[in-house]
Amino acid sequence: MDLSSRENEVHEHGFYLRDNPAFVKDSDVFAMARSSFAWLVTGPDPVSIDGREIPGLPPRPVPLDELGTLLLAKDCTQVTRDTAWAHLITRARADGGAWTVACVGLALPVLLRVAAIVTRRFTGDTHDLNAAVLTGFLHALHEVDLVRPAILARLYYAAYREGRLALHEAVGGPIPAGNLVFNSAPPPRPEGHPDLVLAAAVRAGAITADEAGLISETRVGGTPLAEAAYARGMSYKATAKIRERAEPRLAAYLAGDAADVSADPSAEQSDSLAPVQPRQVEQTTSTRRTRLRNVTRVGAASEEKVSPTVSQSSPKSRIASRGTRLPVERRSRAHRTRPGPATPTSREVRSCD
Repeated sequence: MDLSSRENEVHEHGFYLRDNPAFVKDSDVFAMARSSFAWLVTGPDPVSIDGREIPGLPPRPVPLDELGTLLLAKDCTQVTRDTAWAHLITRARADGGAWTVACVGLALPVLLRVAAIVTRRFTGDTHDLNAAVLTGFLHALHEVDLVRPAILARLYYAAYREGRLALHEAVGGPIPAGNLVFNSAPPPRPEGHPDLVLAAAVRAGAITADEAGLISETRVGGTPLAEAAYARGMSYKATAKIRERAEPRLAAYLAGDAADVSADPSAEQSDSLAPVQPRQVEQTTSTRRTRLRNVTRVGAASEEKVSPTVSQSSPKSRIASRGTRLPVERRSRAHRTRPGPATPTSREVRSCD
């Protein structure tokens, strides 16, 4: 009787969901996680934690499903949530087994929300995407920092990133073996799916994965901003500020990307370096002009040095001899010393004297 009333209370708070969402099949990883968690909290001796070790919990053994309800309550503080999750993750890292299942079961409301975002508008089988979301959560479960605040929010983002990567691979086609580089052209860009557009913006560095998750959840998924802030363990004002700062950068990326359909990271890098090249050309041109001016000046100075004024009557000058006929001897000597082939005919200019 007590167990039944307690289960009804949990169901009323919305933690222990009895029906799977449409994207969760009976053989899905989330369906199995739900069934496994139900076994932990069913019967006269459910798996519990000592509430005296967690500030804000009742000073008694607290079953896991009741713990989930308390952690989702609006009056639950962030300190209580983080302390409870640090306790659960520490047990899961040390003992594994049931405590890992406990962590997955308590995170089901968050994991199902991530899976709903990832699988939205996806027409294929969602089993692999859901498995990727769960894999990202389990991987982060062994690496997340238990000292920093908002532990569940960071687990949420880890699951979200892994699910988004699986979605991109599923939509983009099979992954080629090895690390292939697209030298001729980038791979075709997926269009029409807002989540994939956000993923491209993340790869381009316009926004972060956390900002993309917030925008997708609140703008695309229709989740109220207050609920998204609550799931992240943040205040409404701080969450709104994050989205307010991220959306202009996303809009600028989309406006700039309209002219360039390539989403290749190398293309983004080339675009970022484009403004530098005109300055280099201008600098090179300026240097070349300086060199030309210097050469001109040196040439003029050299010309002044090597070209002294020669008098018309000087023996070195030929001006005085112009218009006169040279003696045969001098003409012959001049023809003999002149380099190159001999001129067959010579034209003499008679003097006007």
